[in-house]
Amino acid sequence: MAMPRPTVAQLAYGSCTVILSTLAMLLLSGASSAVDVTFVAVSALALGLLVAMTVPRPAPRRPVAVGRPAGAERSVAPEPVRAAAPPAREPVRERAAS
Repeated sequence: MAMPRPTVAQLAYGSCTVILSTLAMLLLSGASSAVDVTFVAVSALALGLLVAMTVPRPAPRRPVAVGRPAGAERSVAPEPVRAAAPPAREPVRERAAS
């Protein structure tokens, strides 16, 4: 089974989270050593991954049935359309010979 590819929204949210959280943590922590900067970078990557995985995936598309109204069942046959019948003629009356 193939692994699903990330969507554009997941990539965008994850990338923005990594960049912004790295900047915020570096500015707020005042990290100056390599160990502190590495810890901030790894934390930002983990946070970005978490955000990217929690973005909801779009529902798979279903093929749309053509020619049937929405909600129509397969077992229900459509009623035939009947043409209007011409008005009935009166029978011809014969006159009795007198």
